[in-house]
Amino acid sequence: MPGGSPPASPTKTVTFTAPAASSTSAGSCSTGAIQCCHSVQSASDPAASLLLGLLGIVVQGVDVLVGLTCSPITVIGVGGGECSATAVCCQDNSHGGLISVGCLPISL
Repeated sequence: MPGGSPPASPTKTVTFTAPAASSTSAGSCSTGAIQCCHSVQSASDPAASLLLGLLGIVVQGVDVLVGLTCSPITVIGVGGGECSATAVCCQDNSHGGLISVGCLPISL
């Protein structure tokens, strides 16, 4: 823009409460595809909070788990679906696999 600064990118506020259970089974993931994440951390973790800030995502709740570097996996029959890292079910997978918000570890 001549003589001005470019418009600021909007901040996205995401509100989640920490899930009551510490893990769930693959069949009970009702929020979308099961994700395989390189790591799962608390939103208050310095690396996770830096990434959330860079993406303009504000998470309310320090107990919310976020998955970093995630990709969808499928579970087909017994023993299906492979994940050598952490398999999770997340409430918000809309950030291109870079980060998923509101995650709950699952058992495949």
